[in-house]
Amino acid sequence: QVRLVESGGGLVQPGGSLRLSCAASGSIFSIDAMGWYRQAPGKQRDLVAQIGSITNYADSLKGRFTISRDNAKNTVYLQMNSLKPEDTAVYYCNARLQDKRGNAWRTYWGQGTQVTVSS
Repeated sequence: QVRLVESGGGLVQPGGSLRLSCAASGSIFSIDAMGWYRQAPGKQRDLVAQIGSITNYADSLKGRFTISRDNAKNTVYLQMNSLKPEDTAVYYCNARLQDKRGNAWRTYWGQGTQVTVSS
C-alpha cells in the first residue's frame, strides 16, 4: 500500500515563507513525477508545480514557488516565498508511480495540508 503524507502547512503572515514536504512510502518500485496542487474554498483543485523529466509551474506562481525532489527519500518539497492571502488553500501532493515492476502506473494523492496566509 502506498501513502503520501504532507507536512509543513500552517498560518503565516503575508510576505512570509513556508516549506511543504510530502513523503511517499509503502510498496514503491519507481516514481515518475511528483507534484503539488491546491484547492481554495469553493474552487477547483489547480496545479501548483510538478517535477519529473521536466519541471513546470502555474504561470502565476513562477518566481515565488520552487519545487524540488529528493529521490532517495521519495520526497517532494515546495518552497513558498512572498506569500499572499490568495495563496490560502489546502495543498495536496501527488505522485505517479509503479508499486511493482511491470504494474500499471497510478497516481496517488496525499490527504492535504492547510496553508493560511493572513495577518
